[in-house]
Amino acid sequence: MSATKEEIVAFMALEFPQTKCVVEAVDDTGATLSHTIGVDELRPGGTVSGPVLMSIADVAIYVAILGRIGIVPLTVTTSLTINFLRKPSANARIIADCTLMKVGRTLIVGEVSLYSEGTSDLVAHVVGTYSVPPN
Repeated sequence: MSATKEEIVAFMALEFPQTKCVVEAVDDTGATLSHTIGVDELRPGGTVSGPVLMSIADVAIYVAILGRIGIVPLTVTTSLTINFLRKPSANARIIADCTLMKVGRTLIVGEVSLYSEGTSDLVAHVVGTYSVPPN
């Protein structure tokens, strides 16, 4: 019932063509995504804006869930908590590593670590819960 990386990439291109997130890897336990940072993603002070980081994390959890349960388009975010830990680089891609923490029948919880590419220092830590529609 899980979806492959190729199936998820095709689904995202069709349903979410506006996303700048790139699916790097996905399996039934999580996903890794990247997002190139440009001037449109920066706020004053030369840092990546919070909404951009939240968006990357949200997409990472969604992709990880699709990798686990298959293409279920109406799976939706019910909560998203982010802790901003340090200033991300304005000159490096953001890498999102997501691990699914709990996969239930109706709720799925995922955890995302966000990094600036080239460093192992976390820039943000995110936990999100998604609601899965009944079969």
